[in-house]
Amino acid sequence: MQKRKCQTVNLELSVVGTGCWTFGGGEYWGDQSQKDVNEVVHASVDLGINYFDTAEAYNGGRSEESLGEAIKGISRDKLVIGSKVSPSNCYKDTLIKHCEASLKRLDTDYIDLYMIHWPIHPRSIMFSTRDQKVIENPPTIDEAIEALRILKQHGKIREFGISNFGCNKMRELPIQEIAANQLPYNLLCRAIEYDTLPFCQENGIGIIGYMALMQGILADAFPSLDDVPVWRRRTRHFNSENNKECRHEEAGAEEETNAALEGIRNLCKETGHKMMDLALQWIFANPALTCILVGSRNVKQLEANVNAIREPLHKDLKDQLDQFTLPLMEKLGNHLDYFEGAKNDRTI
Repeated sequence: MQKRKCQTVNLELSVVGTGCWTFGGGEYWGDQSQKDVNEVVHASVDLGINYFDTAEAYNGGRSEESLGEAIKGISRDKLVIGSKVSPSNCYKDTLIKHCEASLKRLDTDYIDLYMIHWPIHPRSIMFSTRDQKVIENPPTIDEAIEALRILKQHGKIREFGISNFGCNKMRELPIQEIAANQLPYNLLCRAIEYDTLPFCQENGIGIIGYMALMQGILADAFPSLDDVPVWRRRTRHFNSENNKECRHEEAGAEEETNAALEGIRNLCKETGHKMMDLALQWIFANPALTCILVGSRNVKQLEANVNAIREPLHKDLKDQLDQFTLPLMEKLGNHLDYFEGAKNDRTI
């Protein structure tokens, strides 16, 4: 398994990382057996994957607990564990306590990469707390960075980073200390190409891509957009009027999304490739990506994800995929937040 380095720090990640959001089970993804989690984690290590990504918000902390159970018996130096703190918990003392709680759930002495899950402002905080005092008087990025430095000095985290931060938000940070930015990136979500990806490249910040298969859409799991489960139809690709779970209040980009998927499907028919394979190969072909997160419910899915990137993507195929998805990229614009309307983008 190839590894890529976060240039600002001494942190090297496997190009495929195991996303742990489903671990522990929950309303969003449904049940997830611990037996399957154990097998996926051990098989990941056997396949050369070292990066495992979780967060305190995933399934109410159960994701961290499940990962902590699964890594028992694995040499700690084979693991790079990433977790994230919610923006509402970024007051200095609160952040330190929440990191310690994550350490306890993970049953480990340190977290390799500890990230602020979303930029700190009321629009992001309101999704992780109902405390009006916190919403009206949010933590500051400066106190969050101070807490992260303390945790690093005490050996409780190796490095710290961010998640879902656009360029303007990154400019508020001590860039040379930021190991990585975790960002949505796939054939249907290309907004980071406008300026966030180049900014990270110029400043040596690693990029961990998430939502690689667009929650199953790019695995060709659904015959049409209408077949996508309601909770996975909340992004700006979909018309908010047709889904009460949407909060972006926009007309969506279903015409452009359908056109992009039709182009990809036709290319799959012409070449014999699976859509999932092309989608992952397309991301892997971008050298700016340090790591691609993929979720695997079982070992069979894990092996399919890893096998997908063993074959490099031919330049002609990449050019065609770029062309098919460009109108959608232009329609959605330079907005990294696919769940909020452009006027309420939490990442800028």
